[in-house]
Amino acid sequence: MALLEIRDLKVTYRMPDLGIEVAALRGVDLDVDRGEVLGLVGESGSGKSTLAHAIMRILKPPAYLQSGHIYLDGVDILSLNESVFDKEYRWRRIAFVPQASQNALNPTMRVLDHFLDTARYHGLADRREVERRAAELLTATGLDPSRVLRLYPHQLSGGMKQRVLIALSLLLEPLLLILDEPTSALDVVTQASILKVISDINKKLGITIIFITHDISLTPSIAHKIAVMYAGKIVEVGPAEKVINEPLHPYVSALISSTPSLYADISMVRPIPGEPPSMTERMTGCPFWPRCPYAKDVCKGEEPVLYQIDNRKVACHLWRS
Repeated sequence: MALLEIRDLKVTYRMPDLGIEVAALRGVDLDVDRGEVLGLVGESGSGKSTLAHAIMRILKPPAYLQSGHIYLDGVDILSLNESVFDKEYRWRRIAFVPQASQNALNPTMRVLDHFLDTARYHGLADRREVERRAAELLTATGLDPSRVLRLYPHQLSGGMKQRVLIALSLLLEPLLLILDEPTSALDVVTQASILKVISDINKKLGITIIFITHDISLTPSIAHKIAVMYAGKIVEVGPAEKVINEPLHPYVSALISSTPSLYADISMVRPIPGEPPSMTERMTGCPFWPRCPYAKDVCKGEEPVLYQIDNRKVACHLWRS
């Protein structure tokens, strides 16, 4: 059963000084099932972070929500009053660890103070209970709470900061955790440890997770399902193993082929030709057709919808019935 349902979500960035608009999300449809880890993959500029910001309702000008619905546990959260959403949903039901989150900790506050401050804002006044919960969560992320809770952010490594923020995001036991590029600024060894933390949290706490990344090679180890974005839309979504081993969309296939592997022949790595489309220009047809080796006339004139193929969906005319 879907915990999160996104329907026809459109977000645009208005830039009146330049006389242009950037269509960041062009009608996103996506379901995230309860208890699963969804890997949300795409190149820079594909709309991944904008989608996360829309779910959290933290879009700021020049971004504006054109249309669409976001249902969390059956409630359209876009229709809620801001104060209601802030107090009852943001951080309580949906938690978000943003990109470059290592800079999100207040350098003047100890780690424990971050937990106490978050708890107080949401009406939790029992300091002893908050300390107990903080210690429990830090332990779950592989940190020693007896030491870490007393430290300032500058005394933590990058990987430790990331673990602290993940633990902090779980303080109020949210239904959904969104992690935006949580491993992008870390070395490969630390990346692996953070991925294990995310996987363990999902298994032990049963929390639903959206793991946002530009690196599709990171997703198979933790994701149950993968959704791939291109030019502001979902182009393929399905079970992780199927998407990785048997991609249906030519872009997803090209993305996998362009990713180096420790185990594959480096000579088999192929860059994707061409450039992503400009989001400031009106698109005609499939946005990937100028880079696609299988493009037909219909691809140039008609944008494909998401076609259902067994337990997967793909936005490609090659699969239209």
